[in-house]
Amino acid sequence: MNQIENKNKLKYYKFLNSLPKKLNKLYFSKLKGKFKLNNKSKKKSGFDPVTNIDRAFELFLRKEILKIFPNDGIIGEEFGERKTKSGFSWILDPIDGTRSFVIGSPTWSNLISVNYKKIPILGLVNFPILSKYYITGADHSSYLVENNKFKKLHVAKPISFNSSKMAGSFFGWLPLKKQLKISKLVSLMRFPCSDALSYCQLCEGKLDAVIQCSNRIWDVHPMIPLIKNAGGFINTWKNKDPKLAGNIVASSNMKTHKQLLKMLKPVA
Repeated sequence: MNQIENKNKLKYYKFLNSLPKKLNKLYFSKLKGKFKLNNKSKKKSGFDPVTNIDRAFELFLRKEILKIFPNDGIIGEEFGERKTKSGFSWILDPIDGTRSFVIGSPTWSNLISVNYKKIPILGLVNFPILSKYYITGADHSSYLVENNKFKKLHVAKPISFNSSKMAGSFFGWLPLKKQLKISKLVSLMRFPCSDALSYCQLCEGKLDAVIQCSNRIWDVHPMIPLIKNAGGFINTWKNKDPKLAGNIVASSNMKTHKQLLKMLKPVA
């Protein structure tokens, strides 16, 4: 980005960094304990949950964004796309982990990505219940923020592949027949996958790899700059640009990443 765009990036970062406090205040003062559940799935046996809280978060974010950035585009999970006039767009997942939210698990989050000319440049993952958030700075770094303290994030140092801490979840989207084709890899996925939190734990060095399938752009885009700025790698299972979303693999080092891509080939 050129000098003018870098100034823009700082402006976007400052605004992004102001959102966790606003989102948490909205949730705890007006939304907590008032959710109503609906199923968006068009399949009779499908389950794609959404709540009134998802929609309230997204409407709030859209209003806040357009106050400051009226020419920006917005793509949200619940209310579709608003075209950009500035080259900047916001990608919103108001509640990532709605299943977790519904059963009272604390691992759900608000996901927000700032894209410039369709490339994710800033990401925010806010955990209201856990009282922390993860954010990319304007300085090409990623941070964990707790109690107003910023901790710079780095992925873990390389270890032997078979000792790697891998988290993964297929949520029934990858049929058993396909899972059998990668049974060795599945057996190495020994740690729970907690939605966006697992990608954040990769950035912290607590996990070495995360493997998921059937992601949408609002699930993935905030993670791309977070992971890359922390020193990690992220692609689709076909080794394509992760901004395409779909099946995603993220790793702490290139050697592990290449090995995972090789093992995923039979189902990619």
